[in-house]
Amino acid sequence: MKFRTMVLCCLAGVVILAMGYPDGGNLDSRAQSRAAGPALKIGVVSVRRALRNCQATIKFKAKAIAENEKMAAEENLLAKEGKALADSLQALKPDSSDYMERLKETLQKQSELKALKEVNPRRRVLKEMQWTQKLYKEILRITKELGAKKGLALVLGADEPEFPFQRYEELVMTLSTHKVLYSDGCVDLTNEVIAQLDKMQSKLGM
Repeated sequence: MKFRTMVLCCLAGVVILAMGYPDGGNLDSRAQSRAAGPALKIGVVSVRRALRNCQATIKFKAKAIAENEKMAAEENLLAKEGKALADSLQALKPDSSDYMERLKETLQKQSELKALKEVNPRRRVLKEMQWTQKLYKEILRITKELGAKKGLALVLGADEPEFPFQRYEELVMTLSTHKVLYSDGCVDLTNEVIAQLDKMQSKLGM
């Protein structure tokens, strides 16, 4: 009888101790939890979405389309003028002064057209690069301010790949730069960054 009573008391003591620890009294688990310390607050920003969706970029692209159309119209006009001059040569005698003068004009038009076709694409790329660089600097500044305000320890650039890839180079670039594969639970600052960019359109020159 006494032995049975002692066994029951021991079992009761084990149950009470186990109830005192949520992990069932696992000392290793509690030690690891203390060693891990508080979780870091991490934020993410989709830089590509911020660049693409802010109002300043939308207006920039609309302006760029108008400028591109103007450059294309200028190229088409030179091409038509050059063709007209070249066709008019057939009505002139090759050994005449008029022929040589018309030939000179034709070659000048062709040279102007060739120069424009080389310069215009570079001009478009340069403007796009300058705009993207300007906006990216603002995105970095805004992100730092928001991250500090929200007490975030780290803010990562989290851009989702855009499938399918059109070129192999795009795939290689994505593989080398796409580092954040999963970010559930992180603070997404993208919409707030876009909102801040929209407030400063005038400062961005738009």
